[in-house]
Amino acid sequence: MRGGWTQTVVAAGETPMKQRMRRQRRPFSARFEAWLAHHRESALVTLLRLAAAPFAAGMTVAAMAVALMLPASLYVLTGNLKVLGGYWDGSAAISVFLEPGVDEAAAQALARQWQARSDIARVGVITREQGLAEFREYSGLGAALDQLTENPLPVVISVFPAPQLSGKKALEQLVAGLEQLTDVNFTRLDTEWAHRLQALVELLERALWLLSLALALGVLLVVGNTIRLEIENRRDEIEVMHLVGATTGFIRRPFLYSGAWYGLLSGLAAWGMVWLMVLAMQVPADRLAESYQSVFLLHALDPLASLVLVGGGTALGILGSWFAVGRHLGAMQPSR
Repeated sequence: MRGGWTQTVVAAGETPMKQRMRRQRRPFSARFEAWLAHHRESALVTLLRLAAAPFAAGMTVAAMAVALMLPASLYVLTGNLKVLGGYWDGSAAISVFLEPGVDEAAAQALARQWQARSDIARVGVITREQGLAEFREYSGLGAALDQLTENPLPVVISVFPAPQLSGKKALEQLVAGLEQLTDVNFTRLDTEWAHRLQALVELLERALWLLSLALALGVLLVVGNTIRLEIENRRDEIEVMHLVGATTGFIRRPFLYSGAWYGLLSGLAAWGMVWLMVLAMQVPADRLAESYQSVFLLHALDPLASLVLVGGGTALGILGSWFAVGRHLGAMQPSR
């Protein structure tokens, strides 16, 4: 017999029935050791077979890796958006624009008053000159601003809510209370965009589950088709093994290990692709954060997510192989 992973299952002259009876009389320890030995042999030989055909195996692994990488990338994206929303949501301020007649001294007095409140963590006063300088820097209207005879901007107080006011309703109540004060013209809640970002994250999370299910089915189809071709290439060998009394588990085991190797290698390749993607995106993310005078470090897959990715790929490889072997081996059963 060819293939390397097959071995003689009957002694010369024994019928399959006699072989099964002789096998049942063997001690459990001997049968268990033979079972483990065949597992080791199947795992090693199937890995060597993949290494012997690197192009064909690499194409299958690459197709599976891309299918696994897409939901993993979406998972990384939603995770970073959550961190980004929580970071800027907690650090964003309520901009309180005072009436035009309120000067810096009165604004400082108001700031000290508000600092004593339990629902406010800290406050900061942005003077007219500071506001005009910032507007000049970011608007690009420096020449037009030079024509102004006086500064039209009001004094602004940046109010940073206390940590316990992280909910949207509590923040809205704080904003409504500030707007009722005498010297306040209007307010702007800088965290409104963060709530929209959270809604976007929820949408992406649902899309992640749907995409994961669709691509998991694609991985199963790729593995199943690959194992089907391998079964067809070894049809004669499998039929001979059936004739000499090999069990279905004995014949199926090497194909399951082939699927496991495909899944494991594709999971590792997908993990590497996600890591490279995060590494490539860190530089533009740094530039974006610098424009907001901030620092943001992109996060790749955490240990648990990495284990799910690699383990899930391996499980999908085994499952796809199981379906393919169960479907095609049954058609090769010799008639009794």
